Amino acid sequence: MSKEEVTATRKRLDPEQRREQLLDIGAKLFGERPYEDVLIEEVAELAGVSRGLMYHYFPNKRDFSAAIVQRSAEQLLAATEIDPNLPMAEQISAGLDAYINHFVKNPHGVLAISRGSLSGDPAIQRVVDWEQEVLRDRMLGALGVPDDQREITAAALLGWIGFTRAVCTDWIQSPSISREDLRD
Repeated sequence: MSKEEVTATRKRLDPEQRREQLLDIGAKLFGERPYEDVLIEEVAELAGVSRGLMYHYFPNKRDFSAAIVQRSAEQLLAATEIDPNLPMAEQISAGLDAYINHFVKNPHGVLAISRGSLSGDPAIQRVVDWEQEVLRDRMLGALGVPDDQREITAAALLGWIGFTRAVCTDWIQSPSISREDLRD
């Protein structure tokens, strides 16, 4: 952000607006650089607030990153909500496109969560697990699985989601195939 943008952000905001501003700045920085390279002090400076105010909203960098991951998961889930009236193949294709778009827009965050310093953090893992469970449950609902097949289908879908996440993570790190081939 430029100094003009920082100066423009130095205004009184209500607590929710300030929190969202801090999350926006953090998401942008974490999207551009690895977790380790983003400093809380930098986020506070870009927001035009004191470091103390930053810690009022987020007690530490891990909590701040967990809030960013939670918001990112919510955005991913909103983006992957597909029209149930579409044929199943189109629903899957549209959902995968939205999923891949999310990974492309957030490469550093995805890598930090999947393989980096945040991958073993329990708070981050809870968000990832929740996101995957929501995706699984949506797919179960869309497929109309009979009750006697629900558990085995749920396990298979969770495995497929984990596989998809791993393949997309590999691809953003080293895109050796086209995006279309990745989706297909």
